[in-house]
Order: sequence, then structure tokens, then C-alpha cells
Amino acid sequence: MTSELLEQALVEEATKKSGLVWVKGPGVPARALWHVWHEGAACVVGDGPGEQPLPGLADGAGAEVTVRSKDKGGRLVTWPAKVVELAPGSEEWTATVAELKGKRLNAPDGEAMTERWSRECRVLRLEPAGTTEPLPEGSLAEAPLPSPATTRQPIPAGLPRLLLKKKKKRRR
Repeated sequence: MTSELLEQALVEEATKKSGLVWVKGPGVPARALWHVWHEGAACVVGDGPGEQPLPGLADGAGAEVTVRSKDKGGRLVTWPAKVVELAPGSEEWTATVAELKGKRLNAPDGEAMTERWSRECRVLRLEPAGTTEPLPEGSLAEAPLPSPATTRQPIPAGLPRLLLKKKKKRRR
């Protein structure tokens, strides 16, 4: 019983303090998601225009949540989660969205974002379900997901000179 309480406390405290968690859905690679800890679960919003994608996370499905250290970025704990989708407009949805709204940075529509979330997005609770997994032996580093935002082009020829010029000015 004591080890279960310690695991629960570890999951809660680590997840509360980390602004980012890695969530892996069934058959989908892990993805970094911003979240808020609310009433015993990590809550996320996404799958709408301008919001984070939530692939593989379906109501009632399982997921694996990995929490990183806020200061060093290293893995602290990995825990299994049950995905629960909240119905827009419900009391639980309203309370969760109020918490998420306070953590959402650079929203394009400001105060109207909650209305947009109810129309176009999904709000999910990732509820701890089971015991934590042991820390892995290796790094488990994976290649980045393909994205149109990443390009492999040579740097411009003049860039090194520009960077060195700025450093020389700072030294004076």
C-alpha cells in the first residue's frame, strides 16, 4: 500500500511541475504535449486548428505518459494512462478548460479560445491507470517525426562572418 501511495505522489508531483509530457498512443510514436494537472489527471487540448495534434488518443484507450524534469529535461517517470474525452459544455469540461486556458500561451483568439475549443477541439484527461514503469537502461532516443517545418539546406555563406562580427563587438 505504501509503494502505491509513493508512486501516486511521484506521478502527481512530477506531472504537475513539468510543463511538457511525452504521450504515446497505441501504434503511434510518442509526442510532446503541453498539459495541466487537474483533479488527478493530466489534461490536454488539441486536434483543432492552431492546437497540438493528439494522434492515437481515443476515448477509453490506453496511453503511456513520460514525464520529464523541468530543469534538466531528463526522464523522471513513465506511467500508463486511461484516456477520457470530456464532453464540451459539461461541468467537468468547463472546470478543465478554465485550468487549460490559464496555461495556453499565444492563443490567436484570446478570450474566445474556449468557444473555439468547444467547437473544433478535443479536451482529454489522461488518468493514471496502474503502476509506473521502471526507468530504461538506454536512452531510447528516436529520430524526429517528419515535418514540413524541418529542412536540410546548407547554411548561407555569409552567416559565420555575421556571427563572429557580433561576438567581437560584445567583447569590447
